[in-house]
Amino acid sequence: MEQIIANGLYLGAQYALIALGLTLIFSLMNVLNFAHGQMYVFGGFVCYTVVAQLGMPFILGLVASALVLGVMGALIERFLFRPVIRRSKRDESTMLLAAGIAFFLDAVILLLFGEKQRGVPKIVNGVFNWDFRLIMPYDRILIGVLAIALIAGFILFMQYSKAGRAMRALAQDRMAAQLMGVDVDRYSMIGFAMGAMLAGLVGALLVTITGVNLGMGGPTSVKAFLMIMIGGASVISGAIAGGFILGMMESVGLSVLSSYGDVTYLVIFATLMVFLAIRPQGLMGKPWG
Repeated sequence: MEQIIANGLYLGAQYALIALGLTLIFSLMNVLNFAHGQMYVFGGFVCYTVVAQLGMPFILGLVASALVLGVMGALIERFLFRPVIRRSKRDESTMLLAAGIAFFLDAVILLLFGEKQRGVPKIVNGVFNWDFRLIMPYDRILIGVLAIALIAGFILFMQYSKAGRAMRALAQDRMAAQLMGVDVDRYSMIGFAMGAMLAGLVGALLVTITGVNLGMGGPTSVKAFLMIMIGGASVISGAIAGGFILGMMESVGLSVLSSYGDVTYLVIFATLMVFLAIRPQGLMGKPWG
């Protein structure tokens, strides 16, 4: 049981970070960023380049992933999403744009890094062993602690900083925030950049554990959408809850149903579909409309 809980918390912390970035973008701009998984993969490859190919410390790879993805997110919002949102009144336009960006990033990743699995050397050696009831490599413990620290830092930033308060105001009522003097364009760009930065940070964290490859973008986006639907769309606390719930479900499923192979994810997705059929707004979200 201790092993299942520890694995669930470890997975949940990573998933919560992914869901936070997607939720932030959706709550500020009402945009479903289908390219979120590709941003995660790109962040992993940036970290791989800095650490494995350039021989730099892992912390520099983490910072590089955050900076590169933050700049990428800001440019995507400024030159792609903002003009489309202004000129089009249909939600489908931003959805198609996001899908196009996802395919474009897949092509860029293929050209720059290839399609093979990439990884970096272990950042911490050794294994924590508690009476054979809980066995966890030290690098996973470190990555889990870093992920939880990033979640806490994000919450504090959104709660107490001027930019965080402005973005929360935009998420609650865009028109009212604009009338109160909030620079909508500026904080939308900051929010999109932060969302992309979170995706890049998770990619950089997990490239040390699972590695990264071209095909991970789509499944990561699917899991991210599942998490925000579990917790409630546009609800930051819901994204965190959804991430930890999915992580715990995956840990339990892989432990209990490990001998049945792919049946694990079949059971997980079937359970989530039943839950969403009963409560489509998620745990913490308000009913649509």
